[in-house]
Amino acid sequence: QVRLVESGGGLVQAGGSLRLSCAVSERIFSRYGVSWFRQAPGKAREFVAAINWNPDSTYYSRSAKGRFTVSSAIAGNAVFLQMNSLKPEDTAVYYCAGRPDIATMRPADFASWGQGTQVTVSS
Repeated sequence: QVRLVESGGGLVQAGGSLRLSCAVSERIFSRYGVSWFRQAPGKAREFVAAINWNPDSTYYSRSAKGRFTVSSAIAGNAVFLQMNSLKPEDTAVYYCAGRPDIATMRPADFASWGQGTQVTVSS
């Protein structure tokens, strides 16, 4: 099973930027999808962005569109989430999740998860 490890979280002021990384334990050659989710205290885990290999595609939640960009390493072993214009409501633990199929917006569709990385945006 593919393992995923997030990094890059931290504390940033509102309006600032952070870049999260999701290291994938195996190079992706065939169809595979990775989604980013986040979970704030007391709230359900919510979809943020997704990226697919073969065919290549990306999509975003309404709150992320225009501010966040999901991309992958050319080597196919990492996924990144560039977050700009951060707001206090973006504060959450961010997770990446992978599956050998098209990425979805539903956490239940994923068996492989990273441990999460904390993002805190101060006002």
